[in-house]
Amino acid sequence: MLSGREIDLTIAETPVNFTSVTRMATTINGSIPAPTLRLREGDEVTIRVTNLLPVSTSIHWHGILLDYQMDGVPGISFKGIAPGETFTYRFTLRQSGTYWYHSHSGFQEMTGMYGALIIEPRAGERHNANLDHVMLLSDWTDDEPMHAFSKLKAQSDVYNFNQLTLFDFTRDVSRMGLQAAFDKRQMWNEMRMNPTDLSDLSIHTPLTFLMNGTTPAGNWTGLFKHGDRVRLRFINGTSNTFYDVRIPGLQLTVVQADGQDVEPVTVDEFRFGPGETYDVLVEPKDDAYTVFAQSMDRSGYARGTLALAHGISAPVPPLDPVEWLTMSDMMGTMGAMSANSMDHSGMSGMNHANMQDSGSAKSGMDHSMHGGMAMDHSKHGSGLAIPSQSVNHARTEYGASVDMRVDTPRTNLDDPGIGLRKNGRRVLTLADLKSAEGVLTDRRLPARELELHLTGNMERYSWSFDGLEFGKSTPVSLRQGERVRIILQNDTMMTHPMHLHGMWSELETDQGELQVRRHTIPVQPAQRISFLTTPHDVGRWAWHCHLLFHMDAGMFREVVVS
Repeated sequence: MLSGREIDLTIAETPVNFTSVTRMATTINGSIPAPTLRLREGDEVTIRVTNLLPVSTSIHWHGILLDYQMDGVPGISFKGIAPGETFTYRFTLRQSGTYWYHSHSGFQEMTGMYGALIIEPRAGERHNANLDHVMLLSDWTDDEPMHAFSKLKAQSDVYNFNQLTLFDFTRDVSRMGLQAAFDKRQMWNEMRMNPTDLSDLSIHTPLTFLMNGTTPAGNWTGLFKHGDRVRLRFINGTSNTFYDVRIPGLQLTVVQADGQDVEPVTVDEFRFGPGETYDVLVEPKDDAYTVFAQSMDRSGYARGTLALAHGISAPVPPLDPVEWLTMSDMMGTMGAMSANSMDHSGMSGMNHANMQDSGSAKSGMDHSMHGGMAMDHSKHGSGLAIPSQSVNHARTEYGASVDMRVDTPRTNLDDPGIGLRKNGRRVLTLADLKSAEGVLTDRRLPARELELHLTGNMERYSWSFDGLEFGKSTPVSLRQGERVRIILQNDTMMTHPMHLHGMWSELETDQGELQVRRHTIPVQPAQRISFLTTPHDVGRWAWHCHLLFHMDAGMFREVVVS
């Protein structure tokens, strides 16, 4: 752990061995994870970063409000840190809470460049605890990231070993009848999609799941004493993995999301994706508990132990079964209505690019006349009290980079997601999160509304906004101090953790009720959500999916605040 107002970090290559095979990692001060930085709200900090790599590097301070030149995104906020160079980050901490930092250069984050960043509130914590453990979850592959990325470009489901089998078909026949089972299989075949393709990488990559840099076999252990109230600062520092986290035998009281205090909510389990953080309070009574974080695709898990002493452990639960994506995951509300009948007429809830002429925009409004600008609904005043529910597909969505478009999206926030529905446990949803009093301070109605669609083509392994990969799009333009609503609609089969740099994303309901302040918002398949933001800091900012390969494959936009 490092603390104080002046910190020195050194980036270098370091050999590591997680799987009985030695590989070279990209490390900060020689460790994975990087040192935890404990700083204090209100302090101006100076962080000198020296690059000993043979290539350029960077550090991004995830979720931290600062001048854009200090944000650490090469090509957007600065040129990067050249080999042999020392770059000095200097900024004043305007917030408190649990955050993290990581490389924003190439695939360096995937090879070990990430660490926890804890900012202690100057006025003291809202919720006291006797003990505090950082729980940084990550993933590691012995494969070269570029090699894995190339294999996905050649075959997007190459690492999905949960393929549909004859057993799945016979099970459907017994449950649904022969014709319905046949129709279900035929529908997926026609769409050229796989309902079990939930994650790009899996344990078959091979992927190793880590808790505080320790494999499941290594069993990271955090100590406590009877009577302790323990704060666990969960950080998802993975490049690829959504984790479902629970501690069998303990309830989790969520008190913070993305570094911001929320009204306490007690659950058994929560899901979070790359970039997200949750602080939870637990009050252990037994001698040991397993901290269990299974991957969303159920191909593996990270695991650790809370215990009275080292060497004590608790049973590790089995992985939950793999679940298929549903019709509502594919088509939104229309899919929910047609799921039981499996009637192909229900396919009207989505447009599938492989089934349609991709040359015309059909009935969608054109919101990409100028190289992919987000569509401005141009509503003003009280008309913006409630987010628009009218789906408008950009003209650029009707091309080779998009293989599906959702016409009847879901707008609910109370869905825990595939694999967590009706599992017998109380699972956290976005609807459960309410920012604590005083956190949401800007109560103005938005002056305008922007709509963007999260798009992709699974066969091509292409990801984009409005069908335009980064490099083909123009920046999203915002004005300093304006109140603006941004609508995100997911027209793909995968959940995307969307991270907007430089400003808060204040999630709202489909009725315009402010919920919670976030820096990273997961958007589920066929879901349409909206948030308000007030950009206070001018400059150039990044906006992207935090699944590293999705970002690199094109789901990245520049945002310019002027």
